[in-house]
Amino acid sequence: MSVGVILVVEDEPLIRLDVESALEEAGFEVVGVSNASQAIAAFDLEAEKVRGLITDIRLGPGQSGWDVARHLRQANSALPVVYMSGDSAIHWGAEGVPNSVMKALCLGTSDNRPHHSAESAATGRATR
Repeated sequence: MSVGVILVVEDEPLIRLDVESALEEAGFEVVGVSNASQAIAAFDLEAEKVRGLITDIRLGPGQSGWDVARHLRQANSALPVVYMSGDSAIHWGAEGVPNSVMKALCLGTSDNRPHHSAESAATGRATR
């Protein structure tokens, strides 16, 4: 039984797949997209079904994850938002929506080996 749709926005396919798999195992229905315009279109199509947003910040050309969260929060001010980023966490205080969470990701270990999951790569968590 699905406990709601989580919108996952991540331009790196392997990271997106890892996050989607973890959420699906937890019982969530997941809509995964690779950029801001796809995320906004998916949300606008069925806004009432989306129960949360997990988004990267830098999504390539066009709008950012900050922009996606602001758009979604205009329609649902209580929508849970989790940002995940390897390099943009420093801007969260100024750019993030209120009552959001930032998950800073470490993209490699000290010996430059990549982490194998978004969960194991998490190095920090804060709530705004």
